Amino acid sequence: MQIEDAQREVRFRYCGGFFGQLVSGVLWLVSASLATWSKPQSAIAFLVVGGFFIFPATELLVRLFGGNRPINAQNSLNGLGMQVAFVLPLSMPLLLPVTLHRLDLFFPAMTILLGAHYCPFVFLYGMKIFAILAGLLVTAGVVVAQAGHIGFSVAAWFTAISLLVFSVIGRAVVVREQGIPIPL
Repeated sequence: MQIEDAQREVRFRYCGGFFGQLVSGVLWLVSASLATWSKPQSAIAFLVVGGFFIFPATELLVRLFGGNRPINAQNSLNGLGMQVAFVLPLSMPLLLPVTLHRLDLFFPAMTILLGAHYCPFVFLYGMKIFAILAGLLVTAGVVVAQAGHIGFSVAAWFTAISLLVFSVIGRAVVVREQGIPIPL
């Protein structure tokens, strides 16, 4: 199987990242809400614990709305997808010393890690929009962290909105590529 065919298969199965980013965006949205109107610890716990359910929830949505067809066994990118899925949880221990140093750095640091996590998606999906998303998230995390104490939830709100916007963009790219009219 050619790389372009493997990327297309991943892109079509996951609708350009729509389902995963939708799940992630909603998770970040709830966490941002908790960060704004509840305790920081609740927001952090919700995001960290909820993050472990992103892949299963994404798979459920793919199977419900995107089709049951699994990735072809000949698709060498399937292994990359699994490796990419573990990058974020394996890098999250870095958040502990950062957050112990300054609690308000949790969301900017997590946003940076999430942005770095999206870099391999450029190759996995064959979609340059993931480079833009990764760049935006890393930049936003750095800017918010450098800005000082501008609010605990600012990076969380930015990340939630970015994920939701890019989920729609990714879906639109795939729908256009498949030649399916976009429903209203």
